[in-house]
Amino acid sequence: MTRFLLYTLAIHALLPWALAHLAWRARRQPAYLHHWGERFGRYRARPAAGPTLWIHAVSVGETRAAEPLVAALRARHPDCRILFTHTTPTGRATSEQLFGATVERVYLPYDAPWAVRAFLRHFRPALGVVMETELWPHLVAACHAQGIPLALVNARLSERSARRYARFSALTRATLGKLAAIAAQGEDDARRLRALGAPAVTVTGNLKFDIAPALADTDFRARIGDRPLFLCASTRAGEEALILAEWKTVGIGGTALLAIVPRHPQRFEEVARLIEAYGLRGQRRSDGQPVAPDTQVWLGDSLGEMSAYYAAARDGGVAFVGGSLLDFGCQNLIEPCAAGVPVLIGPSTFNFAEAAREALAAGAARQVGDAAHLVAQAQALLADRPARTAMGEAGQAFVARHRGATARTLEMIKPLLLRG
Repeated sequence: MTRFLLYTLAIHALLPWALAHLAWRARRQPAYLHHWGERFGRYRARPAAGPTLWIHAVSVGETRAAEPLVAALRARHPDCRILFTHTTPTGRATSEQLFGATVERVYLPYDAPWAVRAFLRHFRPALGVVMETELWPHLVAACHAQGIPLALVNARLSERSARRYARFSALTRATLGKLAAIAAQGEDDARRLRALGAPAVTVTGNLKFDIAPALADTDFRARIGDRPLFLCASTRAGEEALILAEWKTVGIGGTALLAIVPRHPQRFEEVARLIEAYGLRGQRRSDGQPVAPDTQVWLGDSLGEMSAYYAAARDGGVAFVGGSLLDFGCQNLIEPCAAGVPVLIGPSTFNFAEAAREALAAGAARQVGDAAHLVAQAQALLADRPARTAMGEAGQAFVARHRGATARTLEMIKPLLLRG
């Protein structure tokens, strides 16, 4: 009881800060000003009739990971409606892009008891599915008290995150114990969850392996022409400067094009200024024009087009997956592997530790230590077509071997659907 009381007091003390944080984030991403009431459990639209299957996906990665699960749930339960909750505007925009009007979407409220109860009372879900690792004690407790089965699926837990949860071991153990089911991506994730007190964990694999490579609506290769392409995808703050500095110093030949696609849209302007500051000739994807012959850096300042960038890199290119050069834990390297693109990753891979380890072992990816090594490896691969082909084929085979997480997850939650 004491642990929940202290947590509740902390949540309420932080609510003014949360409002200030939303306002601060809105300076660079105005969408944070929208739908504030939802973050406090106030929803305008009345839910549609029929049983509700609720999926919580924090942001872009979790929303995309839910795509095969949504397709399978629709096929098995066409009479149910699907509700998505998000935390970030980019997650919400990704849901709209992937699913359109076929699902409902709102923000998950802050984890204050009254806000959580208002959310559950309004939507009355028959089943809740939380993607990856989002442990909100009041949300879990309210679902448990109201008899709403809540499953944690595609769960991943790095050593770093496990240490953070272990600082609040009693609260973490109590929260994990109230979940109806837990599906972990890998054995390491399952081991860490059990060590924190999870009573039962099933290893089902990573849903991201089941995402079919998207057919790109835009032909970026036609815009680029036959130039070799070094794609730096989903880069994080600080990484672009390192890459641009090395690109300017070393370069990769006269015709090669560097494409940078920042992970977060609020950083597009910042990266555009960086390109200019390094004295490189830049061009934005948003101008809608073919890439000029003298363009040195192409800035991917658009949302939802990563499949088009990877499609362009598949033919005469190589992709670096951002978030790995600096200590951010790596973004999704499964997507370029599935597209048949040779992959380069940096030293930081804790968010995709198992996938990175196996991709490296399969020959689908190469690991670099710093920006200089990254550019050198890109240079070597762009000059070696057989090596690129072999890596691309190894990536597709690697992804094919790991498919099936969706079916295993559905089997795990089937009893919960019946109960809900």
